[in-house]
Amino acid sequence: MIKKNTKKIIIDNIKTIFWALIAAVLIRSLIVQPFYIPSSSMEPTLLIGDRIFVTKFNYGYSKHSFPFSPNISNSRVFYKKPNQGDLVVFKTPSDNRTDYIKRIIGLPGDTIQFKEGFILINEKKIIRKKIKNEKKIRCGEFNFEVNAYEETLPNGSRYIAVYNKLGTLQNSKKFNVPNNHYFLLGDNRDCSKDSRYLNEVGYVNSLNLVGKAKIIFFSNDTINSNLFKFWNLHNSFRLDRIFKIIK
Repeated sequence: MIKKNTKKIIIDNIKTIFWALIAAVLIRSLIVQPFYIPSSSMEPTLLIGDRIFVTKFNYGYSKHSFPFSPNISNSRVFYKKPNQGDLVVFKTPSDNRTDYIKRIIGLPGDTIQFKEGFILINEKKIIRKKIKNEKKIRCGEFNFEVNAYEETLPNGSRYIAVYNKLGTLQNSKKFNVPNNHYFLLGDNRDCSKDSRYLNEVGYVNSLNLVGKAKIIFFSNDTINSNLFKFWNLHNSFRLDRIFKIIK
C-alpha cells in the first residue's frame, strides 16, 4: 500500500513539473519574457542592471518568439507593424541568435541620415530640444559628459537621447531602409552598435523582432556593487526604477 502511494506521488509530481514547464514555455513564448540589460547603449532610458519585461504579442509571432528559435517558419503570424519610437528586442541579423534592444527610428522605405549632428528622416530634421543634464553617461568602462536632447519623431513619439560632448557622429551616408525592415538606434548615440553598422547589425528584418519593452520590474547597480561587495548590496537597489514604464 505504501509503495503504491509513493509511486502515485512520484507520478503526480512528475506530471505537475511537466505541465508547469509547458505553461512557463507558453508564457515566455506568447505573452511576456524577462530580459537583463548588460550594456549602456540605451542609457539614459535603460541602465546596466535593469531587468525588464518584454511583451511578445505586440508584433505577432515568428520562430524567434520561441526558445532557441526553432526553424519552424519563415513568416510572422498575427503580424502587427511596429511604430517609430518603439523600444524593441530583436535577434541580430548577423547571427540570428544574439538579443539586442534598440529604438525604431526608420520604417520600411524611409531614408535615414545624420547631418550636422541631426537625424534626418526622409530629408527632414527631426525635432529636438536640448534639456538640462548634469549626469555623466557610461560607455564601456568610462563615464562621459554628454549633451541630452528630447527628440520627437514624425509620429509624435518622444524620448531622451544623449551625445558625447567630446565629439559625436556629425554626418553619415544615407541609409535606405529596405521593404519589411527597420532602422534602429541606441539612445546612447555614441556608445551603441546599431543599424548604422551594416556589417554587424544593419537593417532588421521584421522576422527578427522578438517583442516590445514595456516595464522595468527590478534594477540594481551591478557595476558599483556585486556579490563580492555583499555588504553594500542593499545600497545598489534602484528603488525608483522598479515597475517603471519604459518609453
